[in-house]
Amino acid sequence: MSNRHGSLSINSDNIFPIIKKWLYSDHDIFYRELISNGCDAITKLKKLDMMGEYSLPDDYEAKIRVVLNPEEKTLKFIDNGLGMTADEVEEYINQIAFSGATDFLEKYKDKANEDQIIGHFGLGFYSAFMVADEVHIDTLSYKDGATAVHWECDGGTEFDMNDGTKEGVGTEITLFLNEDCLEFANEYRAREVIEKYCSFMPVPIYLTKANAEPQYETIQPEDKLDTDTVIETIVEEAKTEEKENENGEKEVVEVSPRTEKLKILKRPVPLNDTNPLWTKTPSECTDEEYKAFYRKVFMDYKEPLFWIHLNMDYPFNLKGILYFPKINTEYDSIEGTIKLYNNQVFIADNIKEVIPEFLMLLKGVIDCPDLPLNVSRSALQNDGFVKKISDYISKKVADKLIGMCKTEKESYEKYWDDISPFIKFGCLKDTKFCDKMNDYILFKNLDDKYLTLPELLKEDEKADENTEGSTEDTASDNASDADKTADTASDSEEKDERKPIYYVTDPVQQGQYIKMFKEQGMDAVILNHNIDTSFISQLEQRNEKFKFMRIDADLTDSLKEENAEETKETEETLSKVFKDTLKNDKLTIKAAKLKNADIASVITLSEEGRRMQDMMKMYAMNGMGGMDTSMFAADQTLTLNTSHPLVQYILNHKDSEHVPMFCQQLYDLAVLSNQPLSVDAMTKFIQRSNDIMMLLAK
Repeated sequence: MSNRHGSLSINSDNIFPIIKKWLYSDHDIFYRELISNGCDAITKLKKLDMMGEYSLPDDYEAKIRVVLNPEEKTLKFIDNGLGMTADEVEEYINQIAFSGATDFLEKYKDKANEDQIIGHFGLGFYSAFMVADEVHIDTLSYKDGATAVHWECDGGTEFDMNDGTKEGVGTEITLFLNEDCLEFANEYRAREVIEKYCSFMPVPIYLTKANAEPQYETIQPEDKLDTDTVIETIVEEAKTEEKENENGEKEVVEVSPRTEKLKILKRPVPLNDTNPLWTKTPSECTDEEYKAFYRKVFMDYKEPLFWIHLNMDYPFNLKGILYFPKINTEYDSIEGTIKLYNNQVFIADNIKEVIPEFLMLLKGVIDCPDLPLNVSRSALQNDGFVKKISDYISKKVADKLIGMCKTEKESYEKYWDDISPFIKFGCLKDTKFCDKMNDYILFKNLDDKYLTLPELLKEDEKADENTEGSTEDTASDNASDADKTADTASDSEEKDERKPIYYVTDPVQQGQYIKMFKEQGMDAVILNHNIDTSFISQLEQRNEKFKFMRIDADLTDSLKEENAEETKETEETLSKVFKDTLKNDKLTIKAAKLKNADIASVITLSEEGRRMQDMMKMYAMNGMGGMDTSMFAADQTLTLNTSHPLVQYILNHKDSEHVPMFCQQLYDLAVLSNQPLSVDAMTKFIQRSNDIMMLLAK
């Protein structure tokens, strides 16, 4: 080939300033692009060998070498792939692989960091000019009779191409680094970048330093490989010692035999793992390998809770491993990391677009060759193919959780408190996920026992049967406990026939109610996460047979003495005394004989009113203020236990001077068992308590 001088086929006076500014956000990514090009060249050559169109040498060893030369300020990327002919250099190098620099600049000029281009495949070679003032290519094609080609460009629009001197098949790219990028010729920096972008590429990558002093290692002769270069044989003669034998005679004894070792040039060690864990089948991987991979990739030395191995070939190619990490914080502050790969080539450090929103806590790797990469991240969010991947991941997570619940219930229970907020969030966000998980969501009861929803309902049915068998006068209706909430409603209001499931949001604050429930053999579940209010509302909408009621929403018949209805007169008397004292016309006063005679008063709040109040508070915290949340105050009912001596005293001495103080104290005590007092109310409560003790001291 005669020497040739020409201009690159581009639609701009100078492509390289545009490349340097717009092609990639991180300049170190040129390592990924040039090494991945070498991997592609090697892969193609192997395929040609498999198809019989080329025969690889018997001693062929696929590899990519990165050679640093800080003194000459150069980097070399050397592969033994299929190489290029002069015509191929003309096609793939001299003609820039996009329609025009002007169009490129116009298309991406307004892109912000959050909308960066994921990949620019086809432009990888030109990333070299982000760090180099000059680039040389030396290449020799695998084709019979091919001539080596030398190509060089100084960063302008012109190039020089002529016959080269390269002898082996493959390509060698030399970067002459500019002064601002000399760091990339540093061994430690180069190692860092290669491990960041190329840790799992399918071809071994070796990093060497030009003119470095040779390094050696010692091996046993039987461990010698054909590729080893032996420097010398190290002989250690046998060692002897003079020792006394059994007969008391001295003799020379051999204590260590003669040995031979080989001193060889240190074997090169690749920087990458060519067979990462996700490329294997789950049956090939041990638990320890999964944990070791997690530690290596994410530098997290807390063991993951469990993991999900993705391996799908149809309708799209997707492999990967997703980990549920150990977490100790609230949901809102948690964010996982999903590393994206394309045929083991690193693409993005955290690609959220392919993961369902409720699984953002996950850490993992996904390798999906079918994922479109030459688009913006915002475009990915609306891509139908990406939606299919997201749905597949949701399904795999659900299948894993269901499988654990069925076959590893003990482990599932152990992890539940950590993962439950995210599973519940998933149920809120994804109907299909909710359908699959409905019967496998766990509820922890007052005895710290975990029950699924079907098990919980079955337990309640057993409790109802036992209650019915213990008394003749107890109603058989499953909803009888909830019927009392209708007392304050109009007669025309239809009764709620749904079965109540009682729950606790604060086991300490609601301790009095829990004690009352346990005394009567009743149970409740603990729902103390922020997301639970929305979650149980959704469950109720999807299931017509039950409803959730907080343990302080009503006093069920089971907590009251049987056949002990208080007279209307008693209730009216107590109501008037307390309302006159409390000055609260919205407060409902009831009188009842409770089975626990130690409790004088109990506050209950309507479930609907309290949920509305909680919702308004949440909106206010999220910046949707401007609304008076007090207008949504839950309806309070103060139930006075007429079995208690203090209530009887108030009833019989309603005109006593101390009765107002006792009324206020009973009300505050009831409130305290339900929720904290306000600052002003607490101050008055303490002072009033002191006054009462002074009465006792007199």
